Amino acid sequence: MKGRILIVEDDAAVREVFRRTVERAGYAAATAETAEQALALMDEAAPELVLTDVRMAGLSGIDLLERVRSDYPDVDVLVITGFDDMETAVAAMKAGAYDFLVKPVEPAQVEHVIERCFRDRAVRNRLRHLTQEVSEPYSLARLVGRSPAMIEIYKLIGTLARSRTPVLIRGETGTGKEVIARAIHFNSNEADEPFIAVNCTALPPTLLESELFGHVRGAFTGADRDRKGRFELAGSGTIFLDEIGDTTPEFQAKLLRVVQDREFYPVGGDRPRSTRARIIAATHRPIETLVREGRFREDLYFRLKVVEITVPPLRERRADIPLLVDHLLKKACKELHADVRVVPEDVMAAIVAYDWPGNVRELENALTRAVVLARGPAIRLEDLGLGEWAGSAATTPEDDSLEAVERAHIARVLRRTGGNKRQAARVLRISRSRLDRLLKKYELV
Repeated sequence: MKGRILIVEDDAAVREVFRRTVERAGYAAATAETAEQALALMDEAAPELVLTDVRMAGLSGIDLLERVRSDYPDVDVLVITGFDDMETAVAAMKAGAYDFLVKPVEPAQVEHVIERCFRDRAVRNRLRHLTQEVSEPYSLARLVGRSPAMIEIYKLIGTLARSRTPVLIRGETGTGKEVIARAIHFNSNEADEPFIAVNCTALPPTLLESELFGHVRGAFTGADRDRKGRFELAGSGTIFLDEIGDTTPEFQAKLLRVVQDREFYPVGGDRPRSTRARIIAATHRPIETLVREGRFREDLYFRLKVVEITVPPLRERRADIPLLVDHLLKKACKELHADVRVVPEDVMAAIVAYDWPGNVRELENALTRAVVLARGPAIRLEDLGLGEWAGSAATTPEDDSLEAVERAHIARVLRRTGGNKRQAARVLRISRSRLDRLLKKYELV
């Protein structure tokens, strides 16, 4: 016998499938229909792993998970549920679940996770590491998606909520990197502390340094008093550094000191100040390439990527698009006091088929546009402007690099806004100064 497993599932047929899977893999299986029955069996069955559903009569699987982790800290819990929303995944991982699987699952997948769990238990026992307990869950409904990649991100959010380690979030423009950073912060024990987001490309390097580190009186023209920087104002909260890949090597050297030593010098200051803030950085650029080209410090890269999250673009998780459409459409209607709730099948098919180079941000802009232009409760294809965008996308160069996609998207937005740069910057959700730099960079002026 490899080990003992307690199966908690209110569906008799599913419970039997899990029991056969467990025993076929060489484990002893005990079963319970409810969480209450499972708790009563814990001492007698002495399981090393509890496999539980989430939604059951009486106590939920999350309630059971918390009780098990509290009263039997050496017992692992595997959560298997048909409800793959973000809140459930985050709650399960924060409460100390070993893993989180979404039904339907193949027996081979369940067996694989069980085998991995028992291997990890053996390692923990040899190293005498205890499983960490976590605090009460804090829910935040900001992310939408049920694809395997998104489920893994939800699980990472729950795990990262238990630590203060630096995080590097990678993904194309508009994929929701800041949303993930906020989810990590607001699911942590420091949720009541400030979350401060800084776009590293929105300010020139000298002003960026002053913004983050502060300055002393007389440091430069116009500095008529001391000013605290974002790192100091964040307290023990979170500093989110967006587009870190676009910063200068000089700034990177100063940021490295903050990451390594937790201290910094205000501009013009000669005395260091300390910070307790957690750093979460994000970039759409291939950092490894920048390192090879000498445009990004390798030591800073390794310091920031203690934990790395890669956010997939929409074209790689098309199954999530209908869910996002529903979520973003409701959001747009609420903000615009509109009642546009119907997406015909042909329109949804066109939305799913489109590649969305601007990702979730572009999708949200398109749906907002559609709500504004709609003549009734249903969205029309022409309201979205998909035909125009698809046509312009067809003329996009064969170069699939991020820079080529970004250039094509900016050009597309400029055409849609009739060349109005202020409006284009608002649609792109960037500053006017950054848009001017991008227009110059891509020779669109």
